[in-house]
Amino acid sequence: MKVNPYLNFDGKAEEAFLFYKSIFGGEFIGHMKMSDAPDMNDLSKEEMNRVMHISLPLGKDTILMGSDILPSAGHSLNIGNNVYVSIHPESREEADRIFAGLSKGGDIEMPMADQFWGDYFGSLVDRFGIRWMINHNDDF
Repeated sequence: MKVNPYLNFDGKAEEAFLFYKSIFGGEFIGHMKMSDAPDMNDLSKEEMNRVMHISLPLGKDTILMGSDILPSAGHSLNIGNNVYVSIHPESREEADRIFAGLSKGGDIEMPMADQFWGDYFGSLVDRFGIRWMINHNDDF
């Protein structure tokens, strides 16, 4: 199973990741704006230009990932909610098992489900306040 850091920003994800790229090198393997997602027509022009997801490989086994929050959706960035642990189980069954275990006594942000970008994904905050993203893709 792979484990990757996932960083949240308030409109600075692209700037931050260009900075990280200048230090670590490499090429982005995922870079989607909010405007690339379905049902985002009600966002302001500024929010449409925010980063929905960006990924930068760090070496051969780690990927630094991130996104911007959406204030219009009630999101706010506070120290403590700007980092997730993103894990990538090898099967849907393992993803479901881990999600169910971590979510006991916690808060589910997004239940496990097939997503428009092609992955099986869910996110939660465990009972200790740690934020988790569970992401399975049959191709990885």
